[in-house]
Amino acid sequence: MNIIGPQVHHLREEQNLTQAELVARCNLLGWDISRGTLAKIEARVRRVTDQEVLLLSQALKVPVEQLFSSV
Repeated sequence: MNIIGPQVHHLREEQNLTQAELVARCNLLGWDISRGTLAKIEARVRRVTDQEVLLLSQALKVPVEQLFSSV
């Protein structure tokens, strides 16, 4: 199950990042993710692994715990 999608979307928009810009940050961290995959994560269609949660927190420059906060 994916419970972080809405928070990823919220944090991305709060930082004025496009999906492409967040994907680029993830790619720089070594995660080969596409914009379409990020869209599926944000829409809660795609599951997210523990490693991916860590990479998303690093790309968004927030603590992992913040991804599990309510929007």
